[in-house]
Amino acid sequence: MVRTLGVAVVGFGWMGRVHTQAYTRVLHHFPGLPLRPELVTVAEEVPGRAEEAAARFGFASTARDWREVAADPRVQAVSITAPNFLHREIGVAMAGAGKHIWIEKPVGLTADDARAVADAVAGSGVQGTVGFNYRNAPAVAYARELIASGAIGTVTHARVRLFSDYAAHPDSALTWRYERERGGSGVLGDLASHGVDLARHLLGDIDSLVADTAVFIPERARPTGATAGHVRAAGGELGPVENEDHVSCLLRFASGARGVLEACRVSVGEQNNYGFEVHGTRGAVSWDFRRMGELGVSRGDSYQDQPVSTVYVGPGHGAYEAFQPGAASSMGYDDLKVIEAHAFLRSIADGTPRGATLDDAVASAVALDAMSRSAERGAWVSLG
Repeated sequence: MVRTLGVAVVGFGWMGRVHTQAYTRVLHHFPGLPLRPELVTVAEEVPGRAEEAAARFGFASTARDWREVAADPRVQAVSITAPNFLHREIGVAMAGAGKHIWIEKPVGLTADDARAVADAVAGSGVQGTVGFNYRNAPAVAYARELIASGAIGTVTHARVRLFSDYAAHPDSALTWRYERERGGSGVLGDLASHGVDLARHLLGDIDSLVADTAVFIPERARPTGATAGHVRAAGGELGPVENEDHVSCLLRFASGARGVLEACRVSVGEQNNYGFEVHGTRGAVSWDFRRMGELGVSRGDSYQDQPVSTVYVGPGHGAYEAFQPGAASSMGYDDLKVIEAHAFLRSIADGTPRGATLDDAVASAVALDAMSRSAERGAWVSLG
């Protein structure tokens, strides 16, 4: 029997919309789910934004203050899609109020923030899922399966990249994303957090790292009003960019494998160029988010001049069959969040953590903090 679960969304920018749409779609793709999410309330401090969301998606009520959501007995689960600096306060409060949380990465500004939310979730006995959506791609699931099975031999080295141009325009507004106090470590928390999660998801724990960071656009114009996404503010008062535009990092994994992780938010000519290459003693796998349904696979006994095949993922690879009946039919970004919503709701239904958890968020945040320390010191940093 399907029971209703009252859900709320806190923070209604682009990601709040994506979470909301995932709730409305999840039963279409996973009809066996024993919970039906009901959109109870949306909280957003920008005037009019919550009301617009309610009218568009059917939330029963709206709020300006997220604390109203924490006190609302109709709400059993909350999506936290507010800016990074609010993650800790909201996450701890919601878990303390007995509400399950689906929270976006990086879960605060530091590893201490992520640990505080993780401890609150564990202490309250609620479930917590984190928005590391790229691990949900069926091709990534298949890559993980191949690596774990030894199909490419022992992993020797890997490269993870996350290049985007969303901040490349010099007129991009100086929003909270560029402030240390509210946006944290810049591209580290925004993109490299995904890279760390992918690396750990595929290859296991990171033992140590050394990193270098840079700010390439040191000043931006302050916006004159509320912002959403990556808007421009030409002609406004200039202010300093306080956090990183770029990070490059060498990784040593506990397994002995080596890795390279690079992320940049000001890469002109790059739009969501995210992916990885993993090499082993007998083969390799590679993935590009922009060709999400394809996985490059090289395996066999040739070693030299061994060909690479393109595998078009299909039923049997991750959660693909919940969306398409046959291989090579396209999936999209929003589908990855539907998979994430399913993991969140299943974890609530059966009490078993699924998907990316707060422990994964803590591990990612520890690596990001280590990158910042390494860049400051110019030296290797152990994560142990």
